[in-house]
Amino acid sequence: MPDTPLIRTRGLTRDYPGVRALDRVDFDLHAGEVHVLFGENGAGKSTLISMLAGANAPSAGEIAVKGEAVAFASVADAQARGIYTVFQEFSLIPTMTVAQNIFLGREPRIGPLINFREMNRRAAQMLEERGFAIEPTTLVAHLPRAQQQIVEIAKAFYGELSVLILDEPTASLTDREVDHLFDFINRMKAEGLGIIYISHRINEFARIADRVTVLRDGAKIETLDMAEASEARLIELMAGRAIEDVYPDIPHTPGETLLQVEGLHSWGVNGVSFDVRRGEVLGVAGLIGSGKSRMFRAVMGLEPVRAGSVRYRGADITGKPTRAVIAQGVHYLTSDRKSEGLSLSAPATDNLAIDLMMGTCREGALVDHRKVRREIARIFDHVELPERYRARTIAQLSGGNQQKVLFAKSFGHGSELFIFDEPTVGVDMGTRAALYRIIAELAAAGKAVVVISSDLPEVMNLAHRALVVAGGTIAAELTGAQITEAEILRHFFHDTGATV
Repeated sequence: MPDTPLIRTRGLTRDYPGVRALDRVDFDLHAGEVHVLFGENGAGKSTLISMLAGANAPSAGEIAVKGEAVAFASVADAQARGIYTVFQEFSLIPTMTVAQNIFLGREPRIGPLINFREMNRRAAQMLEERGFAIEPTTLVAHLPRAQQQIVEIAKAFYGELSVLILDEPTASLTDREVDHLFDFINRMKAEGLGIIYISHRINEFARIADRVTVLRDGAKIETLDMAEASEARLIELMAGRAIEDVYPDIPHTPGETLLQVEGLHSWGVNGVSFDVRRGEVLGVAGLIGSGKSRMFRAVMGLEPVRAGSVRYRGADITGKPTRAVIAQGVHYLTSDRKSEGLSLSAPATDNLAIDLMMGTCREGALVDHRKVRREIARIFDHVELPERYRARTIAQLSGGNQQKVLFAKSFGHGSELFIFDEPTVGVDMGTRAALYRIIAELAAAGKAVVVISSDLPEVMNLAHRALVVAGGTIAAELTGAQITEAEILRHFFHDTGATV
């Protein structure tokens, strides 16, 4: 590696009123390496990259780019230095085309007019050179999230790029798309690009990482070569303690059948039948786009039911409005917490209070506000949301703490059936362990729990029964010792003959 790093920080610190988000962090990135930032939500990863990206200024410390001390005035200033960041929240304009997004603010022109033909030609060439098969004239709003991410990355290659920062880049990607992204990362690494990579998925690190820096509570704990960074070691450094059992032991005591689904047809769902019982966890596995989420969204009235029936505790709830399904005792935790699950501009307490006032703290037309306050404290204690975060708006919380608030809302209605769709997407191992304990407690208390997940270990370790969904149908139902990675994967590409 060259002696002079592409980026080096010394004593980098960021203070906010009442909290130190980053505490004297030393970090460096060399050309031709992938350097992973690893830590729990709130550890300081996002704070660090926000300063490297020019989005925030440090309270103290120094950033040097190729040996020269810098003070970024803006994101554009950092980009002019060759540093480009792909955040979890993309900066794309949905109503513009792929080419327009790539060249926004730097469009080729003929006199005062934009040369759209030249812009589309250049965008097509740029995408093709990077191995991205996307039509430049497509509106970004019409692209799946995985391809929107590719467009965001492609924007970085318009200028002189030397550092690419990727924040949770695989959170919404299928396995094939992850393979494509990693091939791209390895090509860029071979060309001398420096890549800072943020992820909670430890299993990804061995495929691309050269070094890993672990942050905890805003401080740097250690930087390790990937060769010495075992999963157990990384978890211990991240959490400050050894996590022997992330997945709890969940007793299997199946009882009353609460949900019965027969021959359900909806968009992307082709005649599925299954049931959900008290005292057990039903896992639902499948590739992104398999229909595993859609069939439960149809149960909840979030997607139209074209045929079939849905019964809850014997009552027909087929096609009922979502509010009516919730009132019956069914809770659905959405996979999209920001668009569907939470009010980003409201405090965590208000997000939970809304559910309590509509649910367990309502008596007829009246609301017991003292009970609301007591329940907010009790439930947030239960989901392990620190008290200092409860008055903050959701937008100010880390992804893991946002997910804890979403879980907290599960307890606002006195539900008996809990459907958790991608319950731990984008959260760290410590938060996962806390959420898994909640799932175990619900099942042990005789509630019925459904866990829909693209994370195979999650399904394998939590489920008493597992449905494998492929092509909009249930390809297999597995129980007990049958729930193995090999058996689940064998059914992922089940040829159902169905049209999705």
